[in-house]
Amino acid sequence: MPGMGNSLRAAALLAFVVLSILVSLLISSVQQFGARISHFSNATVAGDEESLRGALIHQLNERRKEIIPLLLPADGDKSRLSLQHDQTQDSTLDYSLWNEITHGSRKAHMDEMGCDSLVDMQALEVLGSGYTKLVVKVNLAGGQPVALKLVNEQGIDMGKCVEDFKDPRGCRELVSYKLKKEIVLLQRLQHPNVIKLKGHCAGDAAGGRGGEGGRVTVILEQGNPLQMIQLLQSPWEDRFRVCLDLVRLLHFLSQSPLGSVALLDFQPRQFVTVSGELKLTDLDDASAEETSCQRDSDCTLQFPHRNFTLPCSAQGVCEGLNEKRNIYNAYRYFFTYLLPHQAPPGFTHLVDHIMNSTGELKADINQTLEAFEHILLLYKSGLHLDNLPPSIIRDYTVMRGMGTSGNAEYRCWPSYSQQGCVLSVHSAREAAYICNSHSQCNSFTLTGQKTWTGRLLASFRSSFSHLVPDGTSEVYVKKTKAPETPTV
Repeated sequence: MPGMGNSLRAAALLAFVVLSILVSLLISSVQQFGARISHFSNATVAGDEESLRGALIHQLNERRKEIIPLLLPADGDKSRLSLQHDQTQDSTLDYSLWNEITHGSRKAHMDEMGCDSLVDMQALEVLGSGYTKLVVKVNLAGGQPVALKLVNEQGIDMGKCVEDFKDPRGCRELVSYKLKKEIVLLQRLQHPNVIKLKGHCAGDAAGGRGGEGGRVTVILEQGNPLQMIQLLQSPWEDRFRVCLDLVRLLHFLSQSPLGSVALLDFQPRQFVTVSGELKLTDLDDASAEETSCQRDSDCTLQFPHRNFTLPCSAQGVCEGLNEKRNIYNAYRYFFTYLLPHQAPPGFTHLVDHIMNSTGELKADINQTLEAFEHILLLYKSGLHLDNLPPSIIRDYTVMRGMGTSGNAEYRCWPSYSQQGCVLSVHSAREAAYICNSHSQCNSFTLTGQKTWTGRLLASFRSSFSHLVPDGTSEVYVKKTKAPETPTV
């Protein structure tokens, strides 16, 4: 059958690519193996295969129980998320989704990719490797770039499991549960700020025989890892966008189809950007479980430098614990570094309010999102510039449909160009205000280029030799510095 042939070919090619990548990681992996500690050393006895198998099956069942609540129908009773698993609940589960993830038994949706999509793909580079997973950048046969997540065969989780249970096939299945959980979460938590699941290749669909169920590959849209150092050097507008996208994501997670979801491993490395938009790419440590309590002291959020105690509800649940955890982590990992520095003067008090309310957990996610959206509205509309005198632009001579050549550039920070001073402005009036504040500036040009907010990009310079036709640009020159004879 052609379909099966393509699946087998995809599986073989995928295995070859993974093997090639893992060889390059072998040296570092050997060092990692030296640090392993067996958690079952007291339970494993040489030659006691039955005992080892029983312990492994127990671990497999525990991982399965983690995924069981996520398989409940989207309109199911949210209170079931914390209940203990028993056989009577199995009838409510979305087994079509489970079977698709485990065996590839359900036909992929029209816009989803499967094992056939991986035929003739080209592996480009390893984007990341961790204890459990390997992320590989590839181009598919048609040239489409995607990211693949696979079990890291040389990772610490896989190595420790084999060391404990002596069963590579069973260990691959155990370790792959994180990938399976992530597929379910990506299916359930679809949002513009969550990485898009393009499809997956499951064990049986790739030519496996049941025992190879651990061979799961997740196919994701490709993003760029979030580089905080680079982001710190970016214009405030781009840093604000990252924070805004994060707050929109946390607002969604607070009332998702699974209930309130906490990101337990909240780090910048869990995020990527796609065309400038922030997206969560690692969901295996997301949790929709509510914390039960008997008293307020059971609802303590502990951070390295701060602790917070939340109320215990009459229903015996810590109210808003997941939401508050996300907000404070957003504050300490993102807002603190990205939001206040070089914020426009008109927004200083608004930014200070956000920093205080999130750093002290005085605001919920609805209030936080409202504060961010308010700043965005002001920034896009230019209402924060009402105090700029309209007459400021009269000091400049404007030449429409013209550009400049022979420019004498100067640098400012932060700039959209490393070679000069390029900043976003709402209008020529704001650009004139900026130019007046720079001692080197004698002219600026407004081009047709715009930022994600719709603001204009303005290029500031100390001088230029002549003008050239440019139908999309406008040149503003201080009247005392205007060229005598423009060259057309």
